[in-house]
Amino acid sequence: MTALDWHPQSMPKPTCINANAMTVDVEEYFQVSAFEQHIGFEQWARMPSRVEASTDRILAMFELANVRATFFTLGWVAERHPGLIRRIVDAGHELASHGQNHVRVINQDRKTFGADIRKAKAVLEETGGQAVRGYRAASFSIGATNLWALDELAEAGYDYSSSIYPGTHDAYGMPEAPRFPFRPRPGGLLEIPVTTVDVGGRRLPCAGGGFFRLYPYRATRAALRRVNRRDGQPTIFYFHPWEIDPEQPRVPGLDAKRRFRHYLNIDRVEPRLRRLLTDFRWDRMDRVFPVNAESDWPTASPA
Repeated sequence: MTALDWHPQSMPKPTCINANAMTVDVEEYFQVSAFEQHIGFEQWARMPSRVEASTDRILAMFELANVRATFFTLGWVAERHPGLIRRIVDAGHELASHGQNHVRVINQDRKTFGADIRKAKAVLEETGGQAVRGYRAASFSIGATNLWALDELAEAGYDYSSSIYPGTHDAYGMPEAPRFPFRPRPGGLLEIPVTTVDVGGRRLPCAGGGFFRLYPYRATRAALRRVNRRDGQPTIFYFHPWEIDPEQPRVPGLDAKRRFRHYLNIDRVEPRLRRLLTDFRWDRMDRVFPVNAESDWPTASPA
């Protein structure tokens, strides 16, 4: 598959919105892509772990709000915290894959990527005791140069991916991609791009992560409502356990840009999340987006 397979006008019909999709990318604070040059893979096992306590706080928050979500989880985390994985499943949430070792797809060839996603799927399914249908790439790192990854995911048995940012970002993005769910191949895997809001013909981020910490809360709420009401589409929201952990160890040697992006307003995330959980209806990815309803989603056609 190449970028020429994409047709920007492939858009689904408006959907009746019963809920938006709440998602959590389960990874340690030291595994983020911004720290790749500062904390090598060989150091991970020696770093103080914070992910279990933070994710348990998220589970408690969701239970209080009666929200079920999708947890895109690293196989690396599942191997070290199997009890956490079982608590996620036992609480009624969807367990999905974030890959094995949080390596961006742009840094893998097809063979290496295929091995990573298959290992993660096997680890998560064995630990959680349920089928793993969904996948999200580290740092939304599937785009125009590596669309083969979507075919590889389908071959590995995944039913859907949420790995493309259909806009412009300095680290990732594919602005020519459709904004809403589509199938790269007829009857195949469903790609569900992370949500953007159209303002004056520009696609702006509004789905969570660092932008949720940067923008005033009311801006995120207004953008998500705009997508629901004007586009008639469910939205996807995402965040990480480390974003509700202001006490996490500070990584030394970061430049100003990385320090700003990682630590900005992390003391404000949990209160904002509690508001978000009550301002919208939320559910799991696999229930918000009916993966098996093949006729409901367009297929990207050749340009």
